[in-house]
Amino acid sequence: MARFEATTSSDAGRVTVWLSGECDLAVRERLTSVLLTAVAGGTVVVVDVGGVNFLDSSGVHGLVTAHHAALAAGGRLYVVNAVGGVARVLDVTGVGELLRQPADDHGSEQR
Repeated sequence: MARFEATTSSDAGRVTVWLSGECDLAVRERLTSVLLTAVAGGTVVVVDVGGVNFLDSSGVHGLVTAHHAALAAGGRLYVVNAVGGVARVLDVTGVGELLRQPADDHGSEQR
């Protein structure tokens, strides 16, 4: 697996971003850029972190920065499919709850 990859798709104002690899200091700027571009492209941004195997504070910062940008633009950003250590980091920091997708939003997060 590559160190970090991001793939996006857009459908009717909803942008899905699939992340894989490691979200750390080395890719902070690229991660933040990808997320902010997604926020600019849709009202709802869903970030699928199912393929992320490492997330540090730099990755968390990128998610929170994009979350604030989405709110400022009148949109929302959600994180889905966090597992293992990534889920633990999101839960410990409170970001998992902050960016949890509501149960009534049943849009597609799968490729």
